[in-house]
Amino acid sequence: MTKKKIKKKIEEYDGWELKYFDQSYNFRKYQLRLFEKYIKGSVAEIGPGSGGNLLYYIKKPTRIDLFEPSRSIYLKLKNNFKKYKKISFYNKAFKSKKRYNAILYMDVLEHIKNDKSEIINALNCVKSNGYLIINVPAFSHLYSEFDKDVGHYRRYSKLDFKKILKGIKFKKVTFIYYDTIGYFLSLFSKLLITKYNSNFEKKIKFWNSLIWLSIILDKVFFNSFGKSLFVFIKK
Repeated sequence: MTKKKIKKKIEEYDGWELKYFDQSYNFRKYQLRLFEKYIKGSVAEIGPGSGGNLLYYIKKPTRIDLFEPSRSIYLKLKNNFKKYKKISFYNKAFKSKKRYNAILYMDVLEHIKNDKSEIINALNCVKSNGYLIINVPAFSHLYSEFDKDVGHYRRYSKLDFKKILKGIKFKKVTFIYYDTIGYFLSLFSKLLITKYNSNFEKKIKFWNSLIWLSIILDKVFFNSFGKSLFVFIKK
C-alpha cells in the first residue's frame, strides 16, 4: 500500500466502534484508576478519537495537545471540546517539537504498522522522568475478525514490548495486564461466535456490567493476564 493510500485510509476511518466503548463507563473509570497517577503538567494524547478517555483525565493536566489524523473524527473532537482553552487540536499524525510530562496512546499503537518507530519518536518528546503511556489489546491468540475490521495490525504481550524496547534508552518500564472478564469473553467470542457484530451494543453493555468482577479477578490473578495491557515507560 502506498503512502497516499495509507493516508487516505486513515482520513476515512470513521471509528464506528468508538461510541460503544466510550459508553462503557465502568471500564473507562477502571482504566483511569490504572494510569491517572502519571497524568500531570503538559500532556499529549495520540489518536484520542471522540475523546472517550479525555473526559476522565481532562482536569489533571495544565495543557493538553490532541493529535487526531482522521479528519471526520478530528472535527467532532474539536467541536466537543472547543470550550477548553488548555486544549490544542491537530489534524495529523503525531509530530511535535514540544516536550511533555506524559504522552498517551490509548488503543492506538495497534493501528500503526511501524510501532517501534512510533515509540522512539514519542519517547523523544517525553521530558526527563516523564512517561509514555501505552494501552493496547493483549495477546495475539485473541486476534479476531473485529481486530481486522477496525484496523488492528496486531495484539501485544509483555514479551512483544520487551523485544520492541530492546536498544531503546529509558529508565523503567512497568506492565499491567487487566480485564480478566474481557479476556474470557473475547476468547469465547472468537471461538464460538461467527458474527461478532450481531447485537454488538448489547455485548459491550454486558461486558461493561461485569467490570466490577474483572477488578476483583485481576487482583486475584496478580494482573497476570487480561483483555488489555498497559505499558508505562519512564524516560
